[in-house]
Amino acid sequence: MSDHHAPHGHHGHHQAEHADHERHRAEHGHHGHEAREPGAPVPHEHRQAHPDHTAQAGHGSHAGHDKHAGHDPEAFRRKFWLTLALTVPLVATSPMIMDWFGYTLDFPGIGLVGPVLGTAVFGYGGRPFLVGGVREIQSRAPGMMLLIATAITVAYAASLATAFGLFDLDFWWELGALVTIMLLGHWQEMKAIGQAQGALAALAALLPDEAERIGPDGRAASVPVAELAVGDLVLVRSGARVPADGQIAEGEAELDESMITGESKPVPKGPGERVVAGTVATDSAIRVRVDAVGDDTALAGIQRLVSQAQSSRGRGQVLADRFAAALFYVAMGVGAVTFAVWSLVGDVASGVVRTVTVLVIACPHALGLAIPLVIAITTAVSAKSGILVKDRLAIERMRTVDAVLFDKTGTLTKGEHTVAGIAGADGVDSGEVLHLAAAVESDSEHPLARAIVAHHGHAHGEGAHASDFRSRTGRGVEATVDGRRLAVGGPALLRELGAEAPRELGGETERWSARGATVLYLVDLGPSRVLGAIALEDEIRPEAKQAIAELRSQGIETIAMITGDARAVAEAVAADLGFTGRDEVFADVLPADKDRAVAELQGRGLTVAMVGDGVNDAPALARADVGIAIGAGTDVAIESAGVVLASSDPRGVSGVIRLSKASYRKMIENLAWAAGYNVVAIPLAAGVLAWAGFTLSPAVGAVLMSASTIVVALNAQLLRRVELAPR
Repeated sequence: MSDHHAPHGHHGHHQAEHADHERHRAEHGHHGHEAREPGAPVPHEHRQAHPDHTAQAGHGSHAGHDKHAGHDPEAFRRKFWLTLALTVPLVATSPMIMDWFGYTLDFPGIGLVGPVLGTAVFGYGGRPFLVGGVREIQSRAPGMMLLIATAITVAYAASLATAFGLFDLDFWWELGALVTIMLLGHWQEMKAIGQAQGALAALAALLPDEAERIGPDGRAASVPVAELAVGDLVLVRSGARVPADGQIAEGEAELDESMITGESKPVPKGPGERVVAGTVATDSAIRVRVDAVGDDTALAGIQRLVSQAQSSRGRGQVLADRFAAALFYVAMGVGAVTFAVWSLVGDVASGVVRTVTVLVIACPHALGLAIPLVIAITTAVSAKSGILVKDRLAIERMRTVDAVLFDKTGTLTKGEHTVAGIAGADGVDSGEVLHLAAAVESDSEHPLARAIVAHHGHAHGEGAHASDFRSRTGRGVEATVDGRRLAVGGPALLRELGAEAPRELGGETERWSARGATVLYLVDLGPSRVLGAIALEDEIRPEAKQAIAELRSQGIETIAMITGDARAVAEAVAADLGFTGRDEVFADVLPADKDRAVAELQGRGLTVAMVGDGVNDAPALARADVGIAIGAGTDVAIESAGVVLASSDPRGVSGVIRLSKASYRKMIENLAWAAGYNVVAIPLAAGVLAWAGFTLSPAVGAVLMSASTIVVALNAQLLRRVELAPR
């Protein structure tokens, strides 16, 4: 098999920088199709994975307010701003507010502002909570939604009765403020929830929308991928993606399979060999006989893994939901006891007032904001440091992580080759080898060629002039430099020329190969004499070693690396990164094995964070307790993860741990404050100190509720002091 890129086939062993480039082009519509946006309809053949299995998984008891209640950030955003606009005049015209601030408003119809706007707030802004409350009743799982629904319903009913002269309980402004603040909290919460469907849509986007099917007349015609059938012959042009699994019927090409296998080197393939849907023919056109479509393709299998892994996540509720469920029962019980006691002492009117006050106060603004506000600020703070939090539970789990599993290519390494060694033969020094090789490669666009030319430019500036550039398909390239006909290529070039590497190069090239480096030879075609060799390796990120050291200093028990590359390559990289005997290296790993590797670590009782950037990482990212995507990676990896490192700096993982611990601490503090407020306010609202002449009026309760909210908001702001940037 050839090991040379055609027209530059000697680069058969280059790694993921070309893959990343082609993947980026393909995902942005540069191969004759436009990439689908996350959330866009998935083609029919890719709908076997069911993202709605997990659409609610990350949302705890809020699953009750899904599509019917506007379960998306945009719906809550619209409701919040319109409800806020309605609440402002409610507050401004409230007799209580005017009395507090010593001003007076009086105009015709002022008495209708409360009932009219309050009804609008209740019916429009409060609808998600009312619907959610009904569903929590139906599911017999009371929580935040039912608590909010109870409070706003009681406030609305009491205020409406007051408007008709039945009571003296004007809660219009409290109703508006309560609904507005709860909408704000839920809007912020929705923004923090990752959508499983995005990952599946991004996977589907790896396939072209159309394929070039060869007809009986031998001509290629564009057809939708969905129309392909087993047995069809399709043309895959250079740089295009394979539309379906099959076997090469004609032609040779190097296939970039990194998004499927994780292998960083393009794989040379010829007639009779199998190709996989979604992979890229990097150099030459091939014709493929389709043998699997739709659900039977390898890419569809990865989709199923992602879906299964995401749906297997625990559906634990956030602490606020648990607290809300307990608070609902407390509020109902205290309200019933309050009314009964006051009725027994013969003061039914006071019993009604006390009961209503208890039920309204029991829904604390602070509790509604305690978690969402912390998450919103956490998201904002982390974004400034290049950390995007997509899943509200991921950041909570990160504080408990004791194992971090890194993908190698593109995560700990750059996925780009660099010149790692140069050796000359027969008296040719390494500088001349680099100079001549760069000249031969100067007209090539191949990533390995670019690496050699760039290295020469950094060391020596502009290279020599080459002419008559020509590719040797599947073997290498050649050009004339200073009157000499030279070629650069891999071992296949030497086999074709019948040339052998001089003995003095043997030891060096064997050492390079043992590390997994790509070895290219410079050959003088006149006498077919090898002048030297150049080694190229996937460059390790300069910050990767520090990232691992920081995690070790934070007490992370297990640090592991996983890759589709050979064991020799993986071990060499691990040694360079400073891995110790207690660290682990998983090599020669396929996508399903990455998923299983995470499950294996979890089976040891470890809480696992997976860090990766490729499509083949998506199932493992989804399976892990916390999935962390390198932002320079693919859309699929980003959509499958709960946290994204936009800077591609692996040191950000330790920043995520620090953020998680600080965020969790603020959540607990806020919940403690909200709980403390209720522990004090509810009994006082019920009138337990009425015998001493002290009762908590609705007005004072509203003030305490607002004060509690302010304390929670200020406490959450302290998160902005957390240092997340790499040290």
